[in-house]
Amino acid sequence: MSVSETIRNKLIQSLQPERVEVIDESHLHAGHAGAREGGESHFRVFIVSAKFEGASRVTRQRMVNAALRKELAGPVHALAMKTLTPVEAEQED
Repeated sequence: MSVSETIRNKLIQSLQPERVEVIDESHLHAGHAGAREGGESHFRVFIVSAKFEGASRVTRQRMVNAALRKELAGPVHALAMKTLTPVEAEQED
């Protein structure tokens, strides 16, 4: 299973999102520190989950980081994220 698939599956399992997108941006960081040969080291995540209700931005990011603890300690060098509740996501559309 690819790193991006693992990230997606773990986020679905832990946060039951209405929407989750995992984008591999490793190609944008080729040659930089932390960039692995073959990619799958730099990701951007967009996630909409009711579990974020009432949580601050920092708390939401900690929830994502907790779900991806193993990946962040290993193959993932950088993770950018946007974490929204369903209401916030509706307002963005």
